[in-house]
Amino acid sequence: MRVRDWQDILEEVTDSGADPGGWRAVAGDRDRGIGEDMYLGHPSAGVFQLKTYAKNPFEVQGVGTRIARRIDDDLDPLFPEGDAGRFGVQSPMADKDEAEQAATELESVLETHADAPTTPDALFEDVMGALDSPAYGPMEYDQYDRPEGLDEFADEFEEAERLLDTELDDLVDENDTNHGFQ
Repeated sequence: MRVRDWQDILEEVTDSGADPGGWRAVAGDRDRGIGEDMYLGHPSAGVFQLKTYAKNPFEVQGVGTRIARRIDDDLDPLFPEGDAGRFGVQSPMADKDEAEQAATELESVLETHADAPTTPDALFEDVMGALDSPAYGPMEYDQYDRPEGLDEFADEFEEAERLLDTELDDLVDENDTNHGFQ
């Protein structure tokens, strides 16, 4: 298992070529220490674990790794299905022309959904398509606590959990973060 910068993991997710709408995620507070845990999974791309913290309001730092090459029958139930919240990963626009094209497509999607009966899921899917999001889907997330799914993943991947916790704690100490206050 190779620990890398969290942004390198997200780049691997966005470059995976996997069906963009097939991703699922579980995220929330870390069990110990500052920051958050996140597990991202896709049946054909595998499962990735991220540990991040906000160094300050403008900078997030963290570590991550790929913990499984695919979602097997044991891991599948740990990820949420359609009734969960939603997440999306977005790559920055390459230039002004691409941004203007995406804005035009997004405007068209919003106008269409405003004029016709729709569902929140259909709107989300169409917005992600208009923005050409490389990864999105259902997400179990608790901004105040730790979803049960995080503990189940931590139990399943104890070694990765310990290693990434140590690496993130070292990163926090190295940056003299004072646990969120500078």
